[in-house]
Amino acid sequence: FDDWRDRQSSIDPGLPVKPGDTAVQFYTSGTTGLPKGAELTNANFAWMLPLWTETWLLGPGVPNLVCLPMFHIGGAGWGVAGLFSGATNHVVREFVPAEILRIVESERLQVMLLVPAMILFLVQAPQIHETDLSSLRLIVYGAAPIPAELLRQALEIFPCGFQQVYGLTETTGGITLLPPHDHDPGDTRKLLSCGYAQKGVELRIVGEDGRDMPVGAVGEIAVRTPQIMGGYWRLPEATERAIQGDWFFTGDAGYLDDKGYLYIYDRVKDMIVSGGENIYPAEVESALFGHPAVADVAVIGVPDERWGEAVKAIVVKKPDVEVTAGALITWARERIAGYKLPKSVDFVDALPRNPTGKILKRELRKPYWGDRQRLVN
Repeated sequence: FDDWRDRQSSIDPGLPVKPGDTAVQFYTSGTTGLPKGAELTNANFAWMLPLWTETWLLGPGVPNLVCLPMFHIGGAGWGVAGLFSGATNHVVREFVPAEILRIVESERLQVMLLVPAMILFLVQAPQIHETDLSSLRLIVYGAAPIPAELLRQALEIFPCGFQQVYGLTETTGGITLLPPHDHDPGDTRKLLSCGYAQKGVELRIVGEDGRDMPVGAVGEIAVRTPQIMGGYWRLPEATERAIQGDWFFTGDAGYLDDKGYLYIYDRVKDMIVSGGENIYPAEVESALFGHPAVADVAVIGVPDERWGEAVKAIVVKKPDVEVTAGALITWARERIAGYKLPKSVDFVDALPRNPTGKILKRELRKPYWGDRQRLVN
């Protein structure tokens, strides 16, 4: 890289810059397949940055934490938002909970963007109760579903507002927001929402037949916004599948309520079909996470000769706490429908995650699906 760089001229070539030109190419997280290069344009950022930085309380001199990987929209995009607004970015190479808490206190951080796994690690850190968190004004979070119980724990510990943001690499980040005033610990239903559409964003819920679904019905989330990428690099067929007309099809399953709040169920590809019923792992995970013995949990579908697929929970227990599979299933039975309950529970020391904190469910499925050509049964 150094040799290539040093062969180039140090003189700005002065090439004209157009709104539709690609500004940066980020790769999707690849939790369900190979990552794809999403080409984000100057126009995408020109629309996104003025809108979002105000809701994120970013402004001149505001101490801001940048802790997500820079190859990810949540890392570089958040860092660029800080630069755009004149904030003071504190960039860390890796997320170490004790070090993050030290920086919060020593640098008097006001704003930070986290993924749910990071919130989990901070809440569980022994140092959290001795750290001065009083400087924090806002914690923005997103990139994966968050269990309501984890969010309640965080709301009790952190003396600041929380804002959930839902978005994708392909949408230049956030497209919906759940603002601080919608974070009522007593309103479990609202805590499970990722909020309403940001200015300039239109949402649709599309069924398998391509028709729009009614209020409350689950389907694939489609979005129309000036933040939609130019396309996937050198993947015209994938681009045509994802962008149909002006609409980007996210691959996420969710529904809208009668007030326009969006609820994410899961990735469409992560959906479990058991006995003809659609089961979304995130709902089961949220039910199990509330158990006092559960430190982390992932739910997958595994082959079942009778039902096609069966629900399996993979659980990380809290240290020095014992719990049985039966106890966890009984706990979940009081919170979700019977057909969604795990048929089995495995206990592991840790869950595999990518660098942005998303659980790699394809890795969890491998031992159970073997050499099958399709990960459905």
